[in-house]
Amino acid sequence: MAIKTIATNRKAYHDYEVVDTLEAGIVLTGTEIKSIREGRVNLRDGFAIIRGGEVWLLNVHIAPYAGGNRQNHEPRRERKLLLHRREINRLAGRVQEKGWTLVPLRLYLKDNKAKIELGLVRGKRQYDKRESIAQRDFEREIQREIKSRGYKG
Repeated sequence: MAIKTIATNRKAYHDYEVVDTLEAGIVLTGTEIKSIREGRVNLRDGFAIIRGGEVWLLNVHIAPYAGGNRQNHEPRRERKLLLHRREINRLAGRVQEKGWTLVPLRLYLKDNKAKIELGLVRGKRQYDKRESIAQRDFEREIQREIKSRGYKG
């Protein structure tokens, strides 16, 4: 089972606290999958909504395929996500609560099929973001110090 990561949403990990993740398939057109395989995807502003008992991915940019013709796809069109009914119902209950959102965290190819990792997230406060940055800088400083002293633990 080969997994090849195409795009990650690093901004989501900075702006949100990821509570739960799940894998979903995506309904794509031919030119979209070709563009994805070229790695021309941007997840930064993307989010998912539940409408009519179905999950839809919005605002994810998949660049038009260079070798496409006039039937090339719209870059930011809504794309249906494929999930089991019980997963959709569980997500619908959580998303209706105040402060919860569905955000794409990662797009990858698994057995040559495009999959998206959705995260159930809650927005971080400003002080949480500063705390995350301080923690990351502290970890980086420790690793730098270990490396400079030649420790091979």
